Amino acid sequence: MKASDIMTTKVVSTHADTPIRQVARLLLENGISAIPVVDRDGTVLGIVSEGDLLGRRDRDKEREARRDWWLTLLAEGEELSPEFLASMRAREQTAGEIMSAPVVTVSEETEAAEIARLLAAYRIKRVPVVRQGRIVGIVSRANLLSALAAEEGSAAPEPHGVKHLFGLLADIDEHYLHARDSAAAARPAALSGSTPAAGVSADDFRGLVVDSKHQVVLQRAAEHRVAAEQRRKQVKELIDRHVADAKWQSILHQAREAAERGAKEFMLLRFPRELCNDGGRAINAPEADWPRTLRGEAAEMYLRWERELKPQGFHLAARVLEFPGGFPGDIGLILVWGE
Repeated sequence: MKASDIMTTKVVSTHADTPIRQVARLLLENGISAIPVVDRDGTVLGIVSEGDLLGRRDRDKEREARRDWWLTLLAEGEELSPEFLASMRAREQTAGEIMSAPVVTVSEETEAAEIARLLAAYRIKRVPVVRQGRIVGIVSRANLLSALAAEEGSAAPEPHGVKHLFGLLADIDEHYLHARDSAAAARPAALSGSTPAAGVSADDFRGLVVDSKHQVVLQRAAEHRVAAEQRRKQVKELIDRHVADAKWQSILHQAREAAERGAKEFMLLRFPRELCNDGGRAINAPEADWPRTLRGEAAEMYLRWERELKPQGFHLAARVLEFPGGFPGDIGLILVWGE
């Protein structure tokens, strides 16, 4: 049984600039406890849950105020005191400011057993289902329980794949090729001896140079398309890939061996910039909230560090490792323990 078999497809989502009051009303009106935050293209940026609205990390007084506000919304219009309304207006926040990020996601092909493992491993209640980075559904603990109950005594669903359509556009100008072939037919086939053949001119030679340069451009364009296609496949694979416990322990073992050799840091993961929802801009800047841009395996690696290694004094850095064509290329997540 896969995510596509059990996911909720009618996903209520919001944007990063949505005021939290509106987010709260969306949760209440739709009877849900969390809502994905997406960009204009449908890429998952984070999730806002009831816990985020109540302010898990706020001081007790502020947390109590948010809880009162939440309960007032539940009370269907019971008025708040003017003082409380004034304080809420003064510190109105948006979904992007309070959302939990980065987010663990799965693909439509992810098995239900793997989803259950992820929910347990990261102590979460739901995972967005993405297709080529864009949200298409969500799987919650309730979905898993319903699926298990429905599967009782029935055959497993017939597996099915996700179709992908990749088109390669040819950049060859037919008119140019026709003109080039006509010019080539009019040129002499070769030069013999020391006497130039009739019709040879500097314009003819310049045409050969143009032909050569055009062939180089075509070759580079073809190589670029192949590389871009390979990169898209790699990104899809990394978005769908999950950090199993055995792999995590193997990475930590390698980091320990690096420390034994005198190293002060270790690269946990190297990944293409497309695994960031902003193409690596926040990491390159750098900006303090760069972790929120991570997706797929990079997001899970960060969450593992945050939960298990950060309390033990380890730091995590993100660096752009290369700049092909002057733009950020691959990015590294670096575990740091040295001073």
